This record gives sequence, C-alpha cells and structure tokens, in this order.
Amino acid sequence: MFDFETSVTGIEFKVRQLADEVNRLRTLVSKKEDECRELKEAINDKEKIINNLKEENKLIKLGNKLTEKGDCSEIKLKINQMIRTIDKNLEILKVEKVEMV
Repeated sequence: MFDFETSVTGIEFKVRQLADEVNRLRTLVSKKEDECRELKEAINDKEKIINNLKEENKLIKLGNKLTEKGDCSEIKLKINQMIRTIDKNLEILKVEKVEMV
C-alpha cells in the first residue's frame, strides 16, 4: 500500500510541475506575442516616416530643379501631382485610423 501511495504522490507532484511549466510557457508566449505586435507597429511607423521623408526629398529635388531651370510649368505640375498623392495617402490613413477605432 505504501508503494502505491508513494507512486500516486510522485505522479501528482510531476503533474503539478508540468502544469506550472505550461502556465509559465503560456505567459512567456503571451509576452512574446505582445512584444512582436509592438515591434510590428514600430516597423509600420518607421516605414511611414521613411515614405514621408522620401516624398519630402522629392519635393526638395524638384525645388532645386526649379531654382536651376527657368521652366516652371513642368515642375509645378509635378508638385501638384505629388500634393494630390500626399492628400490621397492622408485620406487613406485617416480612414484606416477610423476603422481601427
């Protein structure tokens, strides 16, 4: 009888250890998922910043061309196109932000 009780107690102990390990691993996975989500958001933010800087760089280059050349009409058209593109992107971002809320 003593051997049976000892075996059962040993099994119960091991089951508790496994349950504790499962809980610890679930908590770890949850933390890692949160960390991953935060990193993805940071990447998206950085990509937006990069795209904004690229657009700004294009405008600066167009401005430099404007000062170098006397042909303003072509550059004005390009600037207007870029402004329309930026406006469209801002609208898309506003819509996405509203949808997220």
